[in-house]
Amino acid sequence: MTIFKKSLPRRTFLQGAGASVALPFVSAMVPSLTALAQTAAARPKRAGFIYVPHGMIMTESVDYWTPTTVGENFEFTSTLKPLEGFRDHVTIVSNLMGADGVGQHTGAPSAWLTDTYPKKTQGADIEAGTSIDQIIAGQVGQDTVFPSMQLAIEDVSSLVGTCDAGYACSYLNTVSYASPTEPLPNQVNPRTVFERMFGGTGTTEQRRARMRQNRSILDSIYEESERLGKTLGSPDRVRIGNYLDNIREVERRIERAEARAEELSTTAPDSPVGVPQSFEEHVGIMFDLLHVAYQADISRVFSFMMARDLSGLSYPQIGVPEPHHAISHHQNSAETMEKHHKVNIYHIGLFAEFVEKLANTPDGDGSLLDHSLLMYGSGMSNGNEHIKLRLPTALVSGFVRGNRHIQPPDYTKPIGDLHIDIARQMGVELESFGRSKGSTVGLA
Repeated sequence: MTIFKKSLPRRTFLQGAGASVALPFVSAMVPSLTALAQTAAARPKRAGFIYVPHGMIMTESVDYWTPTTVGENFEFTSTLKPLEGFRDHVTIVSNLMGADGVGQHTGAPSAWLTDTYPKKTQGADIEAGTSIDQIIAGQVGQDTVFPSMQLAIEDVSSLVGTCDAGYACSYLNTVSYASPTEPLPNQVNPRTVFERMFGGTGTTEQRRARMRQNRSILDSIYEESERLGKTLGSPDRVRIGNYLDNIREVERRIERAEARAEELSTTAPDSPVGVPQSFEEHVGIMFDLLHVAYQADISRVFSFMMARDLSGLSYPQIGVPEPHHAISHHQNSAETMEKHHKVNIYHIGLFAEFVEKLANTPDGDGSLLDHSLLMYGSGMSNGNEHIKLRLPTALVSGFVRGNRHIQPPDYTKPIGDLHIDIARQMGVELESFGRSKGSTVGLA
């Protein structure tokens, strides 16, 4: 028997004028008569870290986050309810210890992925620890366009000096550190992220001219995609078509957000233009960009700060017009705690929409969710008192056994124990990390 089929290279790009669009995995990338595990169909693992500030409602008398039972088949609390549809993928880890006693807010984001107490400084000589996302990216992200991506919603690049109890503002602006002294900046503008992902080139005016003419970045690759489609089977054509549709929809949403932003400004901002005015729209576009990055293997690791500590964001769209930071200091007022609770549910609901999109996207012999491990949480528990013990932490994964509530017996287990577990699940062996000496929380 003679086999004539030639496989499509795994790293295939559709090239156009000012565009370079990586393709998602399709069956044409599997060589004939090759074992699945030896091909691109053995999909890579991905990791994502989603940070929210100011903790949850976790007081001595009211706890809307922590399940009351430990082990399997736990009851989802009101804050966790948006994730209940993914029960078999969800693991709640309780009683982890953050950087308690370090600043009022500084220790929350700086130690969340480093498990390291930050150096107290008001200058540029900040120091924490290399974050777990960067350690993982150093091993699993080197074959991708971006070893890791760092996204955020709030632009705080203009904040300098001290912001919190003698600690530099820089500590509040990221959760990712390439080294102890190298915090990684976050991208907050969807247009910037989109252009970087798909090869936007040319001058600022050329990019704006293309947008004014309503020309998609995909227009320049149309003929090449049509030619490729003729060589593929029907399922592969459908998968690539859906992927390109996803890209175009993200582009449309960015364009709509930019149009609204320009309507509110008498002068167009410098390129990149337009950050969405709507929090929900901004978060949704960023998650969609991360979804496409996973889909096309543009990046396998990301961190995403949905808001920052000391955030002045308010949420009138859900009936909370007060700033997030202000309501986190609820003083045990039932009315104010309920407002904070609404924000917590709102945030995790937006995250759940991202999880659902991953679950509905084919990837090799499963879905993107089957090959992902996502960590969602905050660097403090009770924001009213800046407590950084009992950190609220949820894992959502297709390859880590879910439907579990893991609760160590006391509050002395550092979050670094979880990071070691996560690294091992990603195929990265660590003997120690941060304050952890190699023990784990038991994800296996």
